[in-house]
Amino acid sequence: MFDVGGMFFGYLVCYYVIMLVHNYSNFNIVKIKIAPSILSADFGKLNEDIASIEPFCDWVHVDVMDGHFVPNITIGAPVVKKIKTGLLMDCHLMIENPEKYVDDFCKAGADLITVHSEATEDLAGLIKQIKDAGCKVGVSIKPKTSVDEILPYLGDLDVVLVMSVEPGFGGQSFMENSLDKIRMLRKLEPNLDIEVDGGINAETAKQVILAGANVLVSGSYIFGAEDREAAILSLKGE
Repeated sequence: MFDVGGMFFGYLVCYYVIMLVHNYSNFNIVKIKIAPSILSADFGKLNEDIASIEPFCDWVHVDVMDGHFVPNITIGAPVVKKIKTGLLMDCHLMIENPEKYVDDFCKAGADLITVHSEATEDLAGLIKQIKDAGCKVGVSIKPKTSVDEILPYLGDLDVVLVMSVEPGFGGQSFMENSLDKIRMLRKLEPNLDIEVDGGINAETAKQVILAGANVLVSGSYIFGAEDREAAILSLKGE
């Protein structure tokens, strides 16, 4: 006898499987990368701390703060020039007037320069300046900044950095409103490196990866761990 109910159930299962593949297949083809933030390293032995994590991660994330754009001061291009690493150096400029300093950071060894959309009145010109200087380019948005602000520039970017805390200090708690931004970006750009920075640990890493992020910045969770290798692997779910 023909089982209409069973057939309908089978079609329903197939539909949900197809929808899951449609929603998540793009996420699975993008490699998960870990970018330890040296903001949480010991600056008295910076290169030694970087060497301790280098075999297990993918990028080195350098937080540059000027005390104006954010209420803290960290390092400038002269310190970046002294960093020794074979990994991609990801310089996140949380500074006013980034146009004045792009060339300095490129010459100091940055491979990727990420600037804030909120820090410039000519984002298109700044993106071009970074590319002309020979670096990859990323744009970051603060928690209160909409993804809509950077939509016109997505095609010109190597990275979008979604801040999941207010920039300026390490050790803050993860803000879940960043997840919707990540989902939107991944839907729009299946192959773009989507980076997330702020409050990333083993638990929040699962959330951001599921949402579509593939580059995870983490500072205190890694450099404060007794076993840094295990901490990095836990971010990848290993």
